[in-house]
Amino acid sequence: MTNPSRRSAGELGSHQPPSVAGECSEHRSHHGRRYTAIGSGLVLAGALGYIGLVDPHNPNSVYPLCPFKLLTGWNCPFCGGLRMVHDLLHGHLGASINDNIFALIGIPLLAGWIVARHRQGRSVAPVAALLAIIFLAIAWTVLRNLPGFPLVPTILSG
Repeated sequence: MTNPSRRSAGELGSHQPPSVAGECSEHRSHHGRRYTAIGSGLVLAGALGYIGLVDPHNPNSVYPLCPFKLLTGWNCPFCGGLRMVHDLLHGHLGASINDNIFALIGIPLLAGWIVARHRQGRSVAPVAALLAIIFLAIAWTVLRNLPGFPLVPTILSG
C-alpha cells in the first residue's frame, strides 16, 4: 500500500477537484460565448452600416445580383431585402413594405419564435414549422411574380 503523501509530481498535478475543473470549463465557455456575441454584433453593425451607406436601389451599386432571379427571371422570396433594410435604416417604412413585406414581417416573427422556443428548451425547428416556412416562401414567390402584383421591389434608374 502506498502512502498518499508520497505521490509523484505528475500524479499531484494531473487531478483537480471536480468543482475547480467544472468552474474552469464554464469560465472558458462563458468567454467563448461572449467573444462570439461581440464578433457577431460587430459583423452585423458593419453590414447594416454598409447597407445604410450604399444605396441598393442604384443599379450601379456593388451589391450582388440574385442568382434565383438571374436563372429564372422571377423575384425570389428575399428579393428586395437589401433595399428593404436600406429603406428601414433611412426611416422609409412605406418603401420597405413595397420592397419585401414578406421579409419585413416574417423575419422578426421567425426570430422571436425561435428565441421563445429556445428559452422554453424546446426544439427551435420542428418539421411542421419548417414545412410551413417552405410553403409560405413558395406561395410568396408565386404571388409576387404574378402579373400586376402591386408590391414590386423598386430599382431607381441611374
